[in-house]
Amino acid sequence: MATDKQFKVFGVSKLNGEYKVRFANDIMRIKVLAKHGHEDIRLCELDAECTKYEGIKQLASMDEFQDAAAQSAIAEYLDEKAPKTATAPKVKAAPVAKTVKVKAAPKTKAPATSTVDMEDAPF
Repeated sequence: MATDKQFKVFGVSKLNGEYKVRFANDIMRIKVLAKHGHEDIRLCELDAECTKYEGIKQLASMDEFQDAAAQSAIAEYLDEKAPKTATAPKVKAAPVAKTVKVKAAPKTKAPATSTVDMEDAPF
């Protein structure tokens, strides 16, 4: 998640016909939402503060939020904000070197040395 903020109040509200999840630190957030035109405001105060994702997971199992509209908004949020699994970075394959055939130097015969020439050689 992008933030580690903790909230204690979670719920849903309807604005312009669309339900969305809401977060707050105080239940009095209802007044602000109503003032701005939200309808069907349902907020619930949890026992302990938690992150947005954890709070919405708890909200999904509460009886007050079992209707289709609330469950749809909750499921949409959980799908969008689910923690991403870490994937290994893609590694580019190294370019394959072309094999070049090199012609070997022509074999030459060593001059024949007779043992007679070696008799005078010092040891």
